[in-house]
Amino acid sequence: MSIVSARNAGREHILNEGLSKIDKLNQDCYLKDLIEKNPKDFLGKEHIERYGNHTGVLVKVIDSAERLTVQVHPDREKAKELFDSSFGKTECWHIIGGREIDREKPHVYLGFKPGVTKEQWIKLFEQQDINGMLDCLHKYEVKQGDTFLIEGGTPHAIGAGCLLVEIQEPTDYTIRIEKTSPSGFTIDDEMCHQGLGFEKMFDCFNYDGYSREETLEKWKIPASLINESEDWKEEEIIGYKDTHYFRMTLVEVENNLEIKGNGIFSGLYILSGEADIIAGKTRQSGKTGEQFFIPASVTSYTIKNYGDKAIRALRLFGPKVR
Repeated sequence: MSIVSARNAGREHILNEGLSKIDKLNQDCYLKDLIEKNPKDFLGKEHIERYGNHTGVLVKVIDSAERLTVQVHPDREKAKELFDSSFGKTECWHIIGGREIDREKPHVYLGFKPGVTKEQWIKLFEQQDINGMLDCLHKYEVKQGDTFLIEGGTPHAIGAGCLLVEIQEPTDYTIRIEKTSPSGFTIDDEMCHQGLGFEKMFDCFNYDGYSREETLEKWKIPASLINESEDWKEEEIIGYKDTHYFRMTLVEVENNLEIKGNGIFSGLYILSGEADIIAGKTRQSGKTGEQFFIPASVTSYTIKNYGDKAIRALRLFGPKVR
């Protein structure tokens, strides 16, 4: 669901990096182009009235072969102040798998411990004391089904061995405080401060600290059952009660599930199983790992399972419109 180009220093020559491509006749066809040609049908009237011709959301699948660098993203207030952007980068991780790497279980780092100060954080950066940085953050082992909300301003790092779906505000403003990745890759200064300069980038962090238990209470999101029948069920993974910026649900379908469109666009990511996705006279097959964009103009569609086991799929939504 990406219509946002990646911001990677030294890779500016790669055109359309990060944009979602449509599987259509093996030609270059991007979701961004389709939306720009027909925003009303793709995004819906209510969404356009609030957010313009932009989805307002971005979804990624991340498989971390190594720990990602310690980083932070601006909230909407800081994004407007520092980048003149209407969107910050609050995000959510939903763990869909993982593996041990170097005998360590999948894990994440999230939020400052109590007592961490801006001055201390800057000093750790200047010394490039990576262990000191990590020690300022809470570390949690994760398993399939865990969900975390990472609000803009909250420091974090995805540990090695995590397979996750990340739904987020649609920007690529990432402040990194490590100048070298765990595998030894040198990180360009621009990739660290995103053009702000090393002094101003520390304004993006929220230095409020919480205990280990308070952090989980604040940002680990429990799933809740929305509806179920003998043939299917749907759980809310993260909802508008948690953040107005996006929503994600999980459906499990034994045979058939008809979904009403209600004038709202969405994404569909198949976690496991095989199915036909049917809308009117249009029928497309879908299997594990495949992703679909459901335009707002689709009044209803049906997930028809033709595999041996229940099909499991994530439904992915943009910001709240009503």
